[in-house]
Amino acid sequence: MSTNPWDERYRGDDYLFGREPNAFLKLEARRLAAGRRVLAVADGEGRNGVFLAGLGLDVHAIDSSSVALEKSARLAQEAGVEIELEQADLSMWHWPEAAYDYVVAIFIQFADPAMRAEIFEGMKRSVKPGGLVLMQGYRPEQVDLGTGGPPQREQMYTRDLLLTAFDDFEILSLDEHDTVIREGRGHEGLSALIDLVARRPVGSVS
Repeated sequence: MSTNPWDERYRGDDYLFGREPNAFLKLEARRLAAGRRVLAVADGEGRNGVFLAGLGLDVHAIDSSSVALEKSARLAQEAGVEIELEQADLSMWHWPEAAYDYVVAIFIQFADPAMRAEIFEGMKRSVKPGGLVLMQGYRPEQVDLGTGGPPQREQMYTRDLLLTAFDDFEILSLDEHDTVIREGRGHEGLSALIDLVARRPVGSVS
């Protein structure tokens, strides 16, 4: 029996967060050029990775859940696209240096503050100079709304937190908003969101 709680969450025929891509990612996809390499962080059952592959991107999707990755593979097959899937524990994963044109992280708020800081640094290191990090997450107010995400406020994002974490990047967009989202049974209803698009400066070194 698996000891990964996400395996149990993802088990079943339905897709916990739906099969359609995240709305923020779909909107910001205009920034992404076909043929480029993208890392999809904690991509779950593949809705976002499969969407990116459908745009002609070279997708490397990582997730800790073998159940989610199996469903991601099925979704990719149904969509007629190929994505590279890797089972990875982000607390131990080796983030390669400047390996991706884009890094996408949608609702990765399973991480406590210490792990989150390591993940953010890894994301920043892995994107090439001139490349983009695209991220959507919940703000602390989400805990009161209860329409998705963990109940720990400290795992949510604030504007100041993201400005500090990405202070060595060029912030192209940082938007706080309350929006109704419908992403499977996992994210359903009015949600306190924050969106980030940041570029690693050309000529920067980690």
